[in-house]
Amino acid sequence: MKAFIIQLFVCVSLTGVLHAQQRRDSSAIIHSNDSMCNCSVCRGKLKHQIDTGYYYGLSICKSVKVLPLLLFSQGNDTVSVVRERTRKAARPVIPAVAKPFLTIHGNVMYDLYYRSNLDTPFVEKDVYQHTLQTYLDVTVKDQYPMRIAFTTSIGNSDFFRNITGVNLQYTNRDFKQSLLNKAQSWESSQMKLLAELQSIREQADEKIRQVNQLKNAMAAPSRLQKMVEENERELYGRIRDSLVKNNREIDTSLRIREISITGNRHLYKPKIKDLITWQKNELSAADTVSTKLSDVNDRTQRRIDSLKEDLAKLEHLYEKKRQKVNTAKTHLVDVLMNSRSNKELADELGAMNLPDSILPKGYRNLLAIRSIGLGRTLVDYSELTAKDISITGVQAEYNPSWYLAFATGAVDYRFRDFVIGTNRTKQYLNLVRVGAGMKEGNNVILTYYTGKKQLYNFSSAGTVNNTEWSPDYNIMGLSLEGRWQINPNNYVVGEVAKSSIPYYAAASKGQKGFSSMFGFGDRSNEAWSVKAFSFIPRTATSINGVYKSMGANFQSFSLYTTGSSQSSWSLRIDQPFWRRQLSIAVALRKNDFQNTYQYLDFHSNTVYKSIQATLRIKKWPVISVGYYPSSQLTKLSEDHYVENRFYTFTGTASHLYRYHGIMMNTIFSFTQFYNRQTDSNFVYFNTRNVMFNHTVLLNRFTLNTVLSAAKSSDYTLYNADGNLQFKVNKWLEMGGGVKYNRQTVYGLQQIGYSANSRMRIPYFGELSLFADKGFIPGANKRLTSNNVGRITYTKIF
Repeated sequence: MKAFIIQLFVCVSLTGVLHAQQRRDSSAIIHSNDSMCNCSVCRGKLKHQIDTGYYYGLSICKSVKVLPLLLFSQGNDTVSVVRERTRKAARPVIPAVAKPFLTIHGNVMYDLYYRSNLDTPFVEKDVYQHTLQTYLDVTVKDQYPMRIAFTTSIGNSDFFRNITGVNLQYTNRDFKQSLLNKAQSWESSQMKLLAELQSIREQADEKIRQVNQLKNAMAAPSRLQKMVEENERELYGRIRDSLVKNNREIDTSLRIREISITGNRHLYKPKIKDLITWQKNELSAADTVSTKLSDVNDRTQRRIDSLKEDLAKLEHLYEKKRQKVNTAKTHLVDVLMNSRSNKELADELGAMNLPDSILPKGYRNLLAIRSIGLGRTLVDYSELTAKDISITGVQAEYNPSWYLAFATGAVDYRFRDFVIGTNRTKQYLNLVRVGAGMKEGNNVILTYYTGKKQLYNFSSAGTVNNTEWSPDYNIMGLSLEGRWQINPNNYVVGEVAKSSIPYYAAASKGQKGFSSMFGFGDRSNEAWSVKAFSFIPRTATSINGVYKSMGANFQSFSLYTTGSSQSSWSLRIDQPFWRRQLSIAVALRKNDFQNTYQYLDFHSNTVYKSIQATLRIKKWPVISVGYYPSSQLTKLSEDHYVENRFYTFTGTASHLYRYHGIMMNTIFSFTQFYNRQTDSNFVYFNTRNVMFNHTVLLNRFTLNTVLSAAKSSDYTLYNADGNLQFKVNKWLEMGGGVKYNRQTVYGLQQIGYSANSRMRIPYFGELSLFADKGFIPGANKRLTSNNVGRITYTKIF
């Protein structure tokens, strides 16, 4: 009875304390564990009893911890969570860019030029000239480039005729440049590997996102809270299901076997061995927070490791594909820049499977068309047929693996034809070339040419036996040319030709033009040439040589002098030294003329020699020295020779540098002419000229100073010129200068001046104005005043 009373007293006392604890917020249930014993023995060995909804913790540290535990949850039995929605990254779609049918870039220029006086070789006063020209780069469908040029010059000169020309031209050089520009700006998104490359990148990004998400979830504090809440929910269910059973078992097992009282302190020692065993079993089933958390962490880490392995594989695959893209791009640029022939280039491009945005349809034909020209165009084929001839007509050159070219049109002008009067015979050219092989490699080409060529720059029409007669200027000829590419650095070109004989020779021999072309017994209308090029890689030496021999009756559009047999040869050697810091060029050229139709034997021998050296050392001035000794020996008879000399020596030193942070440029030049007055009509024959030019480039100012001296056998001319340019703002520049001339012997001192301005007007273009009062050589070895004015308008688009 006494024991029962003591037990009842203890229960009532504990009940009052526990009811006070129950009024606390239920959220303190979990955190109250912090007040429990934290020793290594007690952690994880929490015992519990269930009695009227309260949680008893009996530790082996001889202390009792009492925690309130709600038997029934308040509200829902689920844990509230927030669903995180992630939108799958959409594959980027490259919008199709609408390309215009025509893309036009270029410039338009108008120039008005005025001179109050003209010097040698013609003397005129108050001459002006209007020039209008435009150059257009036209691209059709962003694939097919061509160029259009128009120019016209109109003036009041009595010597210079007005010239107007239009040219429409396509060259495979422009087409290859267009391909090169596309290749250099070629993006991976423009390739056929786009889908695969983007897919790999998206997969890799998704793996990275998953790895980061799992790492953040493991490190988040809410993860532990969710696991505890799930464990609580499981524990609450078990408590509700076994409440009655557990209370009965507890009441039965609580038997007080011993009571001892010492002083004011009471200690109850019930027999609880069975209770402890039961509590261990319950905790083993209910306390699963740390176990579940550890298992989840292990599974998460294994998932992260797996994702990292997949990510490494994707990154390796992506890098491999990207390198393939870059390799293809680099290979494309290399092919475009280093292909030796158009056929080789077409084959290489065809094997690369390039998209149409890079390689358009019909690219093989576009590469095979070397050039097409309409209007004023240049014909440049071979040494013995037509070389550097300007015509108004059409020309085309096609070379896939065989060769075809043709040209037809009126010959535009010849040497100094622009100063000849209107009384001249019209000339025209027709030419066809057929061959096998590539022009840059081994080939054989047969050429037939015909047309009308004026032999002299005057009309020879007249009357013979009271009948009107005019010379027959029609010519025709055949040429066979071959090229042998010995190796990539050496080749040889040979050509033989035979033409009709001139009308004056045909009349004496009784032959017609066509029949004379096949008269193999006459060798005077034959010509041959050989040309060789060699490059020595080890020493970087370039050697170029040409030899030509032409009979007295040979005619072609490349040859203007007739009636004399000719032979010529030239040799040029370029050699760099000191890692290309010093380059030396040596050239020799000789022309022989022999006229057998004059009463006196005429033989002319001209030798042109030149040697030039250029020294370029970093941070040092660029020094260039050249010597050009040329002479012409003319044999008029066995005892009569005439020699003309044209010797010239030049030396130049230029340096671009900074001095105290200011950019400067200095040029010094020296020129010496070694000739006599009888050699040419040049005023300053046998003259030494010295010139010093210094330019200072400031932020908005440019200062230029020129000092020069020209010493001849008659007098010395000194000149000083100062000029200042000022950039007012982005659209306006202005400048002006003063010049001083002093002429010895005659004691003349003259002062000139100049002014200029340039305006950049938005949407309008650039307008430049220039005016100059200077001096030119005049009569009696004195300088004559010369006024120059110029207005130039330029628009670039």
